[in-house]
Amino acid sequence: MKIVVQRVKKADVKVDGEIVGKIDKGFMILVGVTHTDTKENADYLAKKLCKLRIFEDENEKMNLSLKDVGGKLLLISQFTLYANTADGNRPSFIEAAKPEQANEIYEYFCDKCKEQGIEVQKGIFGAHMDVSLINDGPVTIIIEK
Repeated sequence: MKIVVQRVKKADVKVDGEIVGKIDKGFMILVGVTHTDTKENADYLAKKLCKLRIFEDENEKMNLSLKDVGGKLLLISQFTLYANTADGNRPSFIEAAKPEQANEIYEYFCDKCKEQGIEVQKGIFGAHMDVSLINDGPVTIIIEK
């Protein structure tokens, strides 16, 4: 499982022109699931993500978590995180989980983040989404498990 964490001032996701998820200060997360991922991977990443201290404190040190700053999560499923571009110019996605498995792990991950006491907004799994954000910093971190 792979997540791309972007610290944002605000972010939203639209499907067919309609906003389906929107946050102010927090993290916009791209979530990729591979065929070997389990709920244990999602448990680990949810705990890690919700405790990640990448907001600045009064000394301008990255020392504060989502809870510390009242931040929220916008979680977007993203199978292309498992693109393999080693051969040729057209990516292969054979490392991405099949949609049924990926959606199950994605939804489980979303629920586990909510259980950490963080407000969660989501995109729509499998839909064509338009994602807008104002990156704060920018701060972008990739975490895998």
